[in-house]
Amino acid sequence: MRIVSVIVPCRNERRYIEAFCAGVLAQALPPDWTLQLVIADGESDDGTREIVERIAAADPRVACIANPRRIVSTGLNAALARAGGEIIVRMDVHTEYANDYVAECIAALAQTGADNAGGPWHAQPDAGAGPMQHAVAAAFQSRWVAGGALSRRLDHDGWVDTVYLGSWPRATFERFGGFDESLVRNQDDEHNLRIVKGGGRVWQSSRIRSVYRPRAALSQLFRQYLQYGYWKPFVMKKHGQPASLRHLVPGAFVALLAAASLVALLGGPAWPWEALLLAYGVGVAAMSAAVAASGSVPPAVLCRVPAVIAAYHFGYGIGSLLGWWDVLRHGRGRERFSALTR
Repeated sequence: MRIVSVIVPCRNERRYIEAFCAGVLAQALPPDWTLQLVIADGESDDGTREIVERIAAADPRVACIANPRRIVSTGLNAALARAGGEIIVRMDVHTEYANDYVAECIAALAQTGADNAGGPWHAQPDAGAGPMQHAVAAAFQSRWVAGGALSRRLDHDGWVDTVYLGSWPRATFERFGGFDESLVRNQDDEHNLRIVKGGGRVWQSSRIRSVYRPRAALSQLFRQYLQYGYWKPFVMKKHGQPASLRHLVPGAFVALLAAASLVALLGGPAWPWEALLLAYGVGVAAMSAAVAASGSVPPAVLCRVPAVIAAYHFGYGIGSLLGWWDVLRHGRGRERFSALTR
């Protein structure tokens, strides 16, 4: 039998972990394939580890290992070291997967010869979720809010720079190495960048289907994107590669707004600050209108979309400025940006 290993970093997922494991173990695999599930627990203190250990004791396909540093990159590498499969599939506990998710990953790798294959990033609220999580999901899926990222296009099939989660032949890690443990966020993007710069290829398949459950609170969303923005400069510094426009705009806008505010506070003209706010307000209104036009959005959801868009942009922008400051100052990440945001 051929083995495909699913690797999963987690911490404090008592509410979700049992259903997640059941879903993974019920995956429909091609003939002659068997599944191994390796969960790297980041010192959970809510009973998650005990649940996984109980499942592992009853099913030899499951292994629970320790991730004492508690961050995703170290968990992935620890699980990778334990995995015995010729193909590695990464999963996340807060995502739900089509029953043929793993099978489609195997098929995409076989058909394309890719070094990594994954599906689009599809956000949907939880069942019974409030209007805020619906607003977060609606804004997340909009190509205008996402800056045209191909990973949000559910119908895209083709070569890309990065994919959501991912699956790899074991040879990919032998050739390009594992995940960068100095990164708390963006370790996936960095690994894909390493693959592409090293001559490898990344494939996105619309047949690899999953549903991501986004943050349900505005404060959680802001902290999440603060971390995404903060760690991006560390990736760019490591590879000496400029960011795409969608990564630079939020930080540039926040910097301009801060400079204009300082000028106004010191007695200078206020019109630059007012003009920037007006321009941003018009932009947010246009993006909100695009979200409204993308489907049936109830008023209670739509009225929250502008705040969600601002949380995405200002969180990422402030985070990227702080990240660049630390990159240029001493090149080390701050511990406060290593905490979980759920």
